[in-house]
Amino acid sequence: MKVIVGLGNPGPKYEQTRHNVGFDVLAEIGRRLAVGRPKKRFDAELVETAHAGERVLLVCPLTFMNLSGSSVLGVRDFYQVPNHDILIICDDFALPLGRLRMRPSGSSGGQKGLEDILRRCGNDVPRLRIGIGPVPDRWDPADFVLGKFREEERSIAKTVVPRAARAALDWVELGMAACMNTYNGNPTNQQDASD
Repeated sequence: MKVIVGLGNPGPKYEQTRHNVGFDVLAEIGRRLAVGRPKKRFDAELVETAHAGERVLLVCPLTFMNLSGSSVLGVRDFYQVPNHDILIICDDFALPLGRLRMRPSGSSGGQKGLEDILRRCGNDVPRLRIGIGPVPDRWDPADFVLGKFREEERSIAKTVVPRAARAALDWVELGMAACMNTYNGNPTNQQDASD
């Protein structure tokens, strides 16, 4: 089984904010795979589906971003999934808007939800970071990530969600190395994922 975790904050107040791009990508994956209604377990919404002959569990933690690790740890331990078969999808304000970066392990880079997951599960959890930056001068990063995309950012934000969904599904089918080669470059060089 592969587990894909989209990070965000629950509730209408946080919909369409930069910090919720992980939730948006999971919704897009669900649309592509025509999944059913989620179940609530482990303080998360879970949907089991399949892609490329592999069982896939889609997970949206409902704990609020900074406590996401408790849901991921619960899912990991219950389903006995090794860390390398879990993909965390989250925002990254250190990356330019629209850039994707996949890594098999490493630090949190200051992303609080990812930090909590790594603290509870270990640093060897793969992640797909989605660029939402840079943070404008004199802005508090916390205010920035909880804000909505500005008018001039929306067209890029709309293209990155389907591209990230394609990257996550390719990770299930092709593995991390192939995805790093395909998606870690400049977005203009990445394949169109609007299907």
